[in-house]
Amino acid sequence: MRVLLLALSLLALPAAAQDLQQVYRDAKSYDAQYAAARYALQAGLEKLPQGRALILPTLNLSGNATNTRTETEPHNSAVGAATLRDARSHGYSLSFSQPIYRRQNSLQYSQAEFQVKQAGATFGQAGQDLIVRTAQAYFDVLAAQDTLALVQAQKAAISEQLAQARRNFEVGAATITDTHEAQARFDLSSSQEIAALNDLDTKKSALQQITGKQYAALKPLRAEVKLTPPNPANMQSWVEVAEKQGFPVQIQESAAEIAQLEAKRQAAGHYPTVDLVASHGWTSQTASQLSAVPSNVTSSVFGVQLGLPLYQGGAISSREREAAALYEKSKQDLENARRGQALSARQTYLAVTNGIAQVGALEQALVSSQSALDSNKLGYEVGVRINIDVLNAQQQLFSTRRDLAVARYNTITSHLRLKAAAGSLRDEDLEEVNRALIP
Repeated sequence: MRVLLLALSLLALPAAAQDLQQVYRDAKSYDAQYAAARYALQAGLEKLPQGRALILPTLNLSGNATNTRTETEPHNSAVGAATLRDARSHGYSLSFSQPIYRRQNSLQYSQAEFQVKQAGATFGQAGQDLIVRTAQAYFDVLAAQDTLALVQAQKAAISEQLAQARRNFEVGAATITDTHEAQARFDLSSSQEIAALNDLDTKKSALQQITGKQYAALKPLRAEVKLTPPNPANMQSWVEVAEKQGFPVQIQESAAEIAQLEAKRQAAGHYPTVDLVASHGWTSQTASQLSAVPSNVTSSVFGVQLGLPLYQGGAISSREREAAALYEKSKQDLENARRGQALSARQTYLAVTNGIAQVGALEQALVSSQSALDSNKLGYEVGVRINIDVLNAQQQLFSTRRDLAVARYNTITSHLRLKAAAGSLRDEDLEEVNRALIP
């Protein structure tokens, strides 16, 4: 039976059929969610130079050009005459500042390092999500195609059974009940075919949303594919790894470090600041308010500047309390992330192991269902079975085939989700799945 199914799959497989690896490459270049994560990473990487800039010197250059008109009219003209003076000036100023002690700036620079680390973990999570979403959408299409093919095959088999029931009724070898039962099953299969066609269109649209392409055909799984259990075959090992290196945990670890440094940074708002400052300026003026004599003025300043916050209405203390509360929140978020990853690892591990067992049971059930159908057909021909027995056996066989295909797809995607929970899902894992497809 497996050899026959494989041969039929190969005959029906168009030359333009795409495999999972090609679909994934299309998704990496098209998916908007992944593209947004990539740009978010680029933005996150800029936090480091921004933080470094806070401890580096600053240099500013400014220029000016002014025209001042001064008109003087004394109250007593006998004392002095009215005057009108136009004074023009231009110049430049160069200022320099180097932080010597600014505790808040150094802490913010440390925050930037963890913000970059958090951005990297967030992008890693997006990459894993893309692998899982692509594989899920790919196998959803295959499952919908399998369901449609099985419904159509079942409909053809019921059609044959309906035709045989009509012939038997016409010759008096069966009652009208057999015809009505076969007709009811045929009408039901027609309805199921419509639903399967609609579901296939829906699944194809979901895949197109990720990849931006419509595929004429996708390569199916090999009929003889063997599903491998998780390695290591120990659920607690996967849980421990997920709690330590799962990307959601890494993201929250960085967030907790950032929140802790933020609490320290706000507390440092009470500390003094010390800066090394210097400036140099030059001004040329034709006159001034006090003198009509043109002059050039050059000034240079060099020194150390001390700043000490004394009172700002309680704002510094309030921000300090706020940051301390947010740090406590971040610790709880981290614990929640660890628990969530542990739960995800347990659930997906059981999904893989139970899925493998279910596939094995369904493979055996498929053999039994085929034997049951053959026996019922033979019994119907010799008169020891009725038409409804054959229809039920056909229904059982096609349902088993559908359940087997779905169980295989679910087990494969669960295995990918398990590795994602542990933070170890890579492109190479998708390549391994791709090798299980018909080449």
